[in-house]
Amino acid sequence: MTCSCSFWARVILGRFTMQRAAGLVRRGSCPRASGPWGRSHSSAAAEASAALKVRPERSPRDRILTLESMNPQVKAVEYAVRGPIVHKAGEIEMELQRGIKKPFTEVIRANIGDAHAMGQQPITFLRQVMALCTYPNLLSSPSFPEDAKKRARRILQACGGNSLGSYSASQGVNCIREDVAAFITRRDGVSADPDNIYLTTGASDGISTILKLLVSGGGKSRTGVMIPIPQYPLYSAVISELDAVQVNYYLDEENCWALNVNELRRAVRQAKDHCNPKVLCIINPGNPTGQVQSRKCIEDVIHFAWEEKLFLLADEVYQDNVYSPDCRFHSFKKVLYQMGPEYSSNVELASFHSTSKGYMGECGYRGGYMEVINLHPEIKGQLVKLLSVRLCPPVSGQAAMDIVVNPPVPGEESFEQFSREKEFVLGNLAQKAKLTEDLFNQVPGIQCNPLQGAMYAFPRILIPAKAVEAAQSHKMAPDMFYCMKLLEETGICVVPGSGFGQREGTYHFRMTILPPVEKLKTLLHKVKDFHLKFLEKYS
Repeated sequence: MTCSCSFWARVILGRFTMQRAAGLVRRGSCPRASGPWGRSHSSAAAEASAALKVRPERSPRDRILTLESMNPQVKAVEYAVRGPIVHKAGEIEMELQRGIKKPFTEVIRANIGDAHAMGQQPITFLRQVMALCTYPNLLSSPSFPEDAKKRARRILQACGGNSLGSYSASQGVNCIREDVAAFITRRDGVSADPDNIYLTTGASDGISTILKLLVSGGGKSRTGVMIPIPQYPLYSAVISELDAVQVNYYLDEENCWALNVNELRRAVRQAKDHCNPKVLCIINPGNPTGQVQSRKCIEDVIHFAWEEKLFLLADEVYQDNVYSPDCRFHSFKKVLYQMGPEYSSNVELASFHSTSKGYMGECGYRGGYMEVINLHPEIKGQLVKLLSVRLCPPVSGQAAMDIVVNPPVPGEESFEQFSREKEFVLGNLAQKAKLTEDLFNQVPGIQCNPLQGAMYAFPRILIPAKAVEAAQSHKMAPDMFYCMKLLEETGICVVPGSGFGQREGTYHFRMTILPPVEKLKTLLHKVKDFHLKFLEKYS
């Protein structure tokens, strides 16, 4: 025991001496007085310094995760709606806050369909139900209407511990799925089964989840996913991430962005040389193009999918956003069943809806649902397994989705106020759609198709040859160059058409119509002035 203690004492004392000496070496202040063992501190320091030099310096270890070693599918993902131009807009906002002078006083973010960020007021009834669900003590308050309390109680009773803070089933809260099924039944006149309803984290989550099930194979057997061009960049991003094959079909800009089945046939025929086309994606009403598909067009698409054995994905998040009096929204599910059992019993379909669009505009809640038709029972099990890995969608988002599909009805206390607010939002959007279309079409070098629905304009812009050369010298796409100049000179942030896809030799940008009317007028006039100066400079 004594020997062991003596050994550790020498080790500790030696380490202390080395550390102290090394510290003196670093400070350059080694005294010459004799140390306690008959050696000078300078001698001890010299020994310590020599000992330190014996240990070789380590070079920084190579990083495990680099651009070269990372997942190449993730690196291939692009999402223009929040791309480089949006980052530049953020930098400009910071500069304005620091007092740096610009030719404008604010950045107008017209790049994304975020209604509340653009000043749209929330629908009162939805927020009342959400307040009650979030803080149930308010259920005893006389400040809330009984129909809001009734819905909140029903949702809470279906949650574990009567709390939105508990997990739900992976497929979603049962009573909310029942309400979604009832909504679809009312909308389509066709029965919907709650077992076919999957609540999701926004529609985007449902789309990416179903594509994960559909994508398989390698080489020429890789899954081909048909998407419209122009498209919402979520689709190309997920296709890249899953290492599937993007199969483009072009919408007809000269015919108000119509979908032509002959173009679908061309795309499938060419794709079969290098992949296995298995999925057909439809966005109706269109994003970014704003067209609303006719019933005849939907019938033709369904027949084509049946003929080619394609799985249909119907992105219908803008179903409440129809402004043209000549247009009407038709769901793919409704048309499918009206075409008869040959189609309704065989065509596989997934359709999607969301809290983010329509007249609610509740983007931040990330609520959504997916309805699947003719999905094999064993595949349903695989779908639930895939959803289970992520536990469940946010329960608050599920509750918000419930109010979207289960709003006040005639005879209920909140119905009149709800109807007024809904009509105001949709009427306001219709006014802004017409205003945007009319003003753009007055500008030489800008051509805008009718904005039949959704919440965006996608005008075609003339970019002179000199501007194309200038863009190439900056290693930019011409429409990116145009949009960057627009941002830097006016503070208006829009998304270049190249981020959505467009026919070669054409240029566009996408802009939301969500700003308040007066601000939208200012924005449109700024775009007009900028465009005329741009043409003059580069012509």
